Amino acid sequence: MSKIEWCDRTINPVVGCTRVSKGCENCYAEKMAGRGILQQFPQYQEVNDGGKWNHQTAFVASELEKPLRWRKPRRIFVCSMGDLFHESVPDEWIHAVVDVARRCPQHTFQLLTKRPERFAAFFDAYPAAYVGNPLALPSNIWLGVSVEDQATADERIPLLLRVPAAVRFVSAEPLLGPIAIDRYLSDWWHNRNSGVVTDDGPVESTGRLAWLICGGESGPGARPMHPDWARGLRDQCQEAGVAFFLKQNGEFADSGTIPASGVVEVAPGYEMIRVGKKQAGRELDGRTWEECPDG
Repeated sequence: MSKIEWCDRTINPVVGCTRVSKGCENCYAEKMAGRGILQQFPQYQEVNDGGKWNHQTAFVASELEKPLRWRKPRRIFVCSMGDLFHESVPDEWIHAVVDVARRCPQHTFQLLTKRPERFAAFFDAYPAAYVGNPLALPSNIWLGVSVEDQATADERIPLLLRVPAAVRFVSAEPLLGPIAIDRYLSDWWHNRNSGVVTDDGPVESTGRLAWLICGGESGPGARPMHPDWARGLRDQCQEAGVAFFLKQNGEFADSGTIPASGVVEVAPGYEMIRVGKKQAGRELDGRTWEECPDG
């Protein structure tokens, strides 16, 4: 079983990455890849030097054999220890993941990236196989982008919406500020030109977001998540009828409820204190949010 709340299992056919934005600053995968526990896989030694990504990626073919052995349906997060759409990943590795998903219709394969420009280009390069034929991209592949603030949301979500997929989702973790995503959740984006212009021309939207995952940062160097940032995303999702999943609050809690020193001012007049992931918990306004799409 996976320790990641929104999936059942993880597989890592591609390992390795490169930091691209503020959300990568305390990357858990980068640190884990440098630990001895993972050195049973020689590929981690190829992509990580002393606990730091070295901008390389490696293919672990044996990881793609696992879903073939699992008969019970599972939600599988692909590449929790890397980015399948990293610039160094050859198309053949991506095709290998798609092919396994096609062979395992009982499972859901969740592909999450900070590089939507790569997967947009990947699918654009095969219009006859993907864009022109919705059956060619298996419906059990969910595509998602990871964002941490308004800038990364506005950069990555429009690219996600141009790619055909049964389910598109956003992971706002670590959430480092408030994000307005209501326009990406509305019918205005559904099956019409988004109005966003890139170097290649207007970006066309082929669908809506179906799921939003939200979470605070945990581990060494964690930054606090204001609960209003999570509330804002939850409220926008509820208004649009989009599934909302709060993975964790991170390391911090409202300082007014816990007597201690060392508070951090997250917003004017609002202070939080580090209490640890377990004590901070997963609740928002008295309940746990674990909504998932029907796909």
